Amino acid sequence: MAIFSVYVVNKAGGLIYQLDHYQPRADTEKTFSFPLDLVLRPHDERVVVAFGQRDGIRVGHAVLAINGAEVNGRFTADGKDVLEFLGNPANYPVSIRFGRHRLSSNEKLMLASMFHSLFAIGSQLSPEVGSSGIEMLETDTFKLHCFQTLTGIKFMVLADPRQTGIDALLRKIYEIYSDFALKNPFYSLEMPIRCELFDQNLKLALEVAEKAGPFGPGS
Repeated sequence: MAIFSVYVVNKAGGLIYQLDHYQPRADTEKTFSFPLDLVLRPHDERVVVAFGQRDGIRVGHAVLAINGAEVNGRFTADGKDVLEFLGNPANYPVSIRFGRHRLSSNEKLMLASMFHSLFAIGSQLSPEVGSSGIEMLETDTFKLHCFQTLTGIKFMVLADPRQTGIDALLRKIYEIYSDFALKNPFYSLEMPIRCELFDQNLKLALEVAEKAGPFGPGS
């Protein structure tokens, strides 16, 4: 079981804190000869597999590295177009690492804002008055848990579907936010959280939750 990441979103929908706690390793590196037996296409400033799943490489996986050097979107480490590089027989054999692309800071900001809107829509769609909005989204590989405070701050945790004690963890994160962000004289409300004590105590809380599940009294 694992806790993947934590997001804190202010009442206006802005991302003010994000922590990647655990990233599952799903990268696959293979050495290929020419011609490449995978169909690659540009997508969202990345080069992804469009056809030809094999050996752990799946459709939708992005090219992450070529010959051990990280790629930068659609370009190799030395600035060459990835598709042009892989289309040149002189560059083979070549080692390519595929995997799920890492979200950029801008993508995280956008997704936090989108969830903020979905949360409001969920509250409005409820047949009952006073709905709290979306508290959990479930997929086959993770669950997104959300806790909104009375002041509109949202705490979101992405975790393994089997992970227990997330409701208690969300309230523990709120407690840490209150103790180490709100009581920090240098912190301004609704602004990004940059506090070492907040980071330290949050990481400790995540480790405790992963190992022990629910928080007990005084934890």
